[in-house]
Amino acid sequence: MTTVEDDEEVNPVIEERMARSNGPSAPQTRSTEGKVLLPLRKRRRAAAGMAMQDSLLRFGGGPLSYEPYDFRRPDKLSKEHLRSLQLLHESFANYFSSSLATYLRAQVQLEVVSVEQVPYDEYMRSISASLLYILNVTPLSGQAIFEMDYGILFSMIDRLLGGTGAAGKILRDLTDIEKMLAENIVHYALNDLRNSWEGINPLQFDVASVESSSQFVQIVPGNDTVVLILMEIRMGDYQGAISICLPYLLIKPILGKLSAQRWFISANKKKEPMYGAQLAQRLNSTRVPCIARLGTASLTMGALNDLKVGSVIPIKMPLNEDGSQRDGHIATVDLVVGNRTKFRGRTGLRGRNLAVQIDEIVTPEAELISNKEAN
Repeated sequence: MTTVEDDEEVNPVIEERMARSNGPSAPQTRSTEGKVLLPLRKRRRAAAGMAMQDSLLRFGGGPLSYEPYDFRRPDKLSKEHLRSLQLLHESFANYFSSSLATYLRAQVQLEVVSVEQVPYDEYMRSISASLLYILNVTPLSGQAIFEMDYGILFSMIDRLLGGTGAAGKILRDLTDIEKMLAENIVHYALNDLRNSWEGINPLQFDVASVESSSQFVQIVPGNDTVVLILMEIRMGDYQGAISICLPYLLIKPILGKLSAQRWFISANKKKEPMYGAQLAQRLNSTRVPCIARLGTASLTMGALNDLKVGSVIPIKMPLNEDGSQRDGHIATVDLVVGNRTKFRGRTGLRGRNLAVQIDEIVTPEAELISNKEAN
């Protein structure tokens, strides 16, 4: 099939098409004097292509459309992979904008502009004045880049130091204090990036080094393909750019997990055992107000204003569940957790500290039980 065939018999269909193509209105082609020096399969493809072009020209159509392909920039990721990465980093943009708004005490908007695959050297040439954080990605083998424009970075630092954020374009190295503030901002970003990747594949992002010039950053060869996620950040009247560079070789082992369907399934899937353990751990360390209430009293503003040293305030002691007056110790108190009476006990001393000994547990109210059963 790959040898050159010389046909002694001339195909009349091909002769007719060649004559038509050599006409005054057709584009000029090379003549082979009746012999087609092409393999059989190529002749069939050429004949089919010429027939299609003739039909288009006959019915007033234009030339065949085509899509340009640059062999220096081969596409290694499918559209589905790029779509999944876009959805993933849109989630990161929402997380990071909320974290920055809380940290900076200002309105922050972060939007994903584009997700594309470009050669690494082209990405490096596009960086002019930015701070680059080289990241180690665990458990994957390789590094990534988190890049932030100097303009928006100095605006954030100015906001943290008490200014309005009008830092403008400052082209200089960061001071020690500014480096610490920038590290705090990047810490929020990496934490939110880790949360965004958790549904696809748990990844840990750690800062390996920090560079202010792209000439000293070489994580992959220049002709290797990288995924560039470009984002635009706005803080009030000021805006800048943030980008994330993920080499193709870095994310190649997890490309099978980068599907839109799997991304949605993992996002909606509830990991009850993990969340239950986290919820229990956080509840154990949660602080709630607890007040030992000896009794209650109701005073008018006039009586409260007339109080002096030695004045006596009549208080109402806690009642029983049936509403009757409690007997026994005078120093009976209610332990109020939040705004609910949870325990009852007696006051006393433990060493040099005041203490309350719990005597009974107050049964929850009826509406609390109904709400718990409904949930």
